[in-house]
Amino acid sequence: MEEIKKSKKKIIVISIISVLLAIPLIILPVTTVIVYESIFGGRYETASWLEFSVEDYEGLQMERSDFQSEDVTLAGYKYSKADQEVKGVVVIAHGLGGGGHNTYMPFIDYFTSGGYYVFAYDARGNDNSGGDAVEGLPQGIICLDNAIHHVMVIEEYQDLPITLFGHSWGGYSACNVLNMHPEIKAAVIVAGFNESEDLLEYQGQQIAGAAAQILMPYLKLYEHIKFGKEYTDISALQGLDKTEAGIMIVHSKDDATVPAKYGYEKFYEAFGNSDRFEFVLYEDRGHDYLFYSEAAWAYREQLNADYKSYVEDNGREYSAETKEEFMNWYLDKKQCFEPDPILMERIVNMFNVYCG
Repeated sequence: MEEIKKSKKKIIVISIISVLLAIPLIILPVTTVIVYESIFGGRYETASWLEFSVEDYEGLQMERSDFQSEDVTLAGYKYSKADQEVKGVVVIAHGLGGGGHNTYMPFIDYFTSGGYYVFAYDARGNDNSGGDAVEGLPQGIICLDNAIHHVMVIEEYQDLPITLFGHSWGGYSACNVLNMHPEIKAAVIVAGFNESEDLLEYQGQQIAGAAAQILMPYLKLYEHIKFGKEYTDISALQGLDKTEAGIMIVHSKDDATVPAKYGYEKFYEAFGNSDRFEFVLYEDRGHDYLFYSEAAWAYREQLNADYKSYVEDNGREYSAETKEEFMNWYLDKKQCFEPDPILMERIVNMFNVYCG
């Protein structure tokens, strides 16, 4: 009988140890992969009612210039205006969640009007580019790295200074890619962040609170395995310190998607006294619309009010289909997404200085 009791205790002890070992060695790693791929395992397409056309802007010209990024072909686009006196090339890195580069057309028009060629592209898993998914935040660095290599061999871009304009995911990518491209002359970082783990931690806290901290080491390890140390063992701070480029950091205090403490505040603390850096901090422009004009903000507020009335007065439901129907009828894209002329002039002036 005593032997049976000892045997049962042994089985219980072994079972407890097995469970305890399974949590860090199996359960948490598997949970990490599931969570990560649920976030980054899909594609993003620009909503049809948001799409711009080259014809929307007088004199704007576009030519496709696709390129390889790892195992997929990315859709690249060369923008220009006829008879322009070219000062350099602006490479645009778009944000995450709204599709590819198309919604940045107002800025493309502004830069080309200011004497710059523009090269824009759809990152992996977005709009016209290949890939079944966006894969993860470091993928943005990989796509931009390959885009810059492509730009450097385009014939009409030869010997022209290269600058970067990155928003959100694109801002994070632009800062980090400076670790690899000392030839970049200037970069504008709009609502960017320092490292992928910053944003993963923040978003995780919004969903799971303090429990998100448990997964952070596993998320970092998974990214390291998935993307390699070249793109994960770096940070925006390192890239900004390594480059000699002129840098403009743009953010808004009320940004709830990328809080300023994960980007702007870190960059200001490190480089606030550097002559190479310009810092632009708004109070209440949020994340997606901080570079649009006051008139665009007013138009957008009225449009949202009109949409609410449209839904309620017609007994409709708030849905993607209803919104598309309303926007196709009433949206004036150029008015809604008019760039802030003061900010854009400041950006072009900075490019002019560093492009010589």
